[in-house]
Amino acid sequence: MNKIPVKGYFLNRRESCNEHSHDVYITSWDGRPVYHVHPFSGVTSYDDGHVHQYAGVTEPAPTGVPHVHRYFTMTSVNQGHTHVIQGVTGPAIDVPGGGHIHYFEGVTTVNGMRPHTHHYKGATGKES
Repeated sequence: MNKIPVKGYFLNRRESCNEHSHDVYITSWDGRPVYHVHPFSGVTSYDDGHVHQYAGVTEPAPTGVPHVHRYFTMTSVNQGHTHVIQGVTGPAIDVPGGGHIHYFEGVTTVNGMRPHTHHYKGATGKES
């Protein structure tokens, strides 16, 4: 049987009872870093008489450790223009049943015949 090298670390969980447990964070498997991404999508605020839709996938981040993701996408074309959406998500938030999401929000770049921006905010989908 071949052994697969795994790297990571344990954190003690602070339980209120007499139970003792640990969280396991795996940072590499068989010499390769363990990464994941999240889908995200939404609709911008209504400004200058219209909204824009957007969708994308976050940049990869390490799996199993406290982390955030960078994101970048372009909005849909409305009234002859688009906007750039980019930023950094908030920290991972565990969801019931396993996995996690991240919240994100910001302001688009300026564009349009009458220069303007849109606000956006939302939550990523679960990691993949």
